[in-house]
Amino acid sequence: MESITAILERAQQRAKEMNLPYEGALFPHEALTLLQEAPTAKLVDVRSRAEWDWVGRIPGAVEIEWQSYPGMRHSPEFPNYLSSQVDKESLVMFICRSGGRSHQAAATATEMGYTSCYNILEGFEGEKDASGHRGTKGGWKAAGLPWVQG
Repeated sequence: MESITAILERAQQRAKEMNLPYEGALFPHEALTLLQEAPTAKLVDVRSRAEWDWVGRIPGAVEIEWQSYPGMRHSPEFPNYLSSQVDKESLVMFICRSGGRSHQAAATATEMGYTSCYNILEGFEGEKDASGHRGTKGGWKAAGLPWVQG
């Protein structure tokens, strides 16, 4: 199994190359390894409640909406919920559908004083495939990582 240090160094290098405002960018399989091996690792799923219920959940993830369905309005309570559920010294990995909302959440958490924030590239469902469907091209689900239906 790959070392925690090697995964984090690669993720941090990606962040530098992509000029990201947080510690690093991970691929789903790297995030799972960190969850299993790094004692302080936390996975924060920032998708909407509707997405958790209808698309699927990641067992053990902290679920905090970045935006609420319907309307996808930003949740002003996100900072409070994050602070009450995740320690600022944790290695915090954020995931959403495809990486956009989790990017914003990781940036916000960094501004809040979280020192080890990572975005999970590709997200839970990844990009749309040639047929316009998600969940088959990139992402947590397509990688065959643990998840459960709603």
